[in-house]
Amino acid sequence: MIRNVDMNKRSVFTAVFLGLICLISILMIQYIWINKTIHAQKTEIMIQMKEDSLNISRFTQKVHEALSAVLNEISYTTKDSSDRYGAIRQIAPNMYYVEYQGDIEPLYLENILKREFYSTHITNDFQYALYNCFHDSVKYSNLIRFNVDSLYETTNIVIKHPLISFSSNSHYFAVFFPGMITHRVDDVEDIGSPWVFLFLVSILIITYLTYSVYVIIRQKKLSDIKTDFINNMTHELKTPIATIGLSSNTLLNDDFSHDSDRLRRYASIIYRENKRLESQVERVLNIAKMNKNSTPLKKSLFDVHEFILEAKETFDFNLEELGGELNIELGADKYCVFVDPVHIKNVIYNLLDNAVKYRKDDYLKITIRTRNDKRHLIIDICDNGVGIKKENIGLIFDKFYRVPTGNIHDVKGFGLGLYYVKTIVEQHGGMIQVKSIPDKGTTFSVFLPLRVKDLE
Repeated sequence: MIRNVDMNKRSVFTAVFLGLICLISILMIQYIWINKTIHAQKTEIMIQMKEDSLNISRFTQKVHEALSAVLNEISYTTKDSSDRYGAIRQIAPNMYYVEYQGDIEPLYLENILKREFYSTHITNDFQYALYNCFHDSVKYSNLIRFNVDSLYETTNIVIKHPLISFSSNSHYFAVFFPGMITHRVDDVEDIGSPWVFLFLVSILIITYLTYSVYVIIRQKKLSDIKTDFINNMTHELKTPIATIGLSSNTLLNDDFSHDSDRLRRYASIIYRENKRLESQVERVLNIAKMNKNSTPLKKSLFDVHEFILEAKETFDFNLEELGGELNIELGADKYCVFVDPVHIKNVIYNLLDNAVKYRKDDYLKITIRTRNDKRHLIIDICDNGVGIKKENIGLIFDKFYRVPTGNIHDVKGFGLGLYYVKTIVEQHGGMIQVKSIPDKGTTFSVFLPLRVKDLE
């Protein structure tokens, strides 16, 4: 039995340990994977930025060549012999200003731009604007697109770019390439750090592992409780069965024709042990079928003080043989409650039986007190027994649970009594509390609700 328990504990610890190893391994793999992904993304971004920078440089060079050719032709047409150094300026990655002398027609400028852009292999959509310093006016062209047939076509779209502004000193024309969209690294939208994803996944895995460990430990406790219940039940049922067997064997093999008293004694032993066996089996079956709100209650007005006096007479005889006493302190003013008398009697008997079972070798002293609060009749059952450890108090009302006593079966029972007590009290709308100090004693307090008219 002890060896099996140790093996079960080792199995649980092994499962928890393996779970932690799996969790750490998963987190490490995710950490390495995310680190490599981030590094690869940064490398790819740097390469792309270099390629974009190179492409922009090439594009800028082509535009300068094309615009220089356009300016040369305009100067030849207008017979402008002025210095053209610095006449072409780039004010944005996709916008250029060109200063010229004289006066030109927009359509003429458009044709020259198309021809020169085509010859320098510029296939980007573009738009131009003409500034006349004499009239201080700007004329915008429509957007010109490069189609699949390698031809430029004029659309009906007009874009008035906010950066296009001219001074009033010279003639200018501006060329704008709307398809050349440029972004700074800071402008790239942040889609969220992968570390947030790792954090959320880690929380999910840790929650799952914690819940799994909780379920495993709870199932192990339930398994231990059921195993202990089966062992106790086997021990409790074995005793009356063995007694009945021995008495029956004696009746079969001995001659009792001249000893009727002895015959009657063995028959009474068989009858008493049979009743004991029947009572134990019936109690197990009743508790097994009991669920909340499923036990029918036949309520009537019940005098608790009267019953306590009867219970004292019953227990006084047994306590004299065991070496103990039962004292009562009936301090409640309202002691009649509307309950099921049979079940409430069983509740009090169960608590008194527990006080007797878990006594010390010293003189046993049990006290029953009654008192009232604003809404309840309170029954306190106190003893000076072995007490209950703090870690076990929260479990004593669980079905099949018994306070551990090792492998010694000196305390009889199935671990169903207190479960029954709590269930019945709660079905009556009451509650039960327990206070205990190891080696000093335990006090159970049963709160039974008073009738509404008794509260007035």
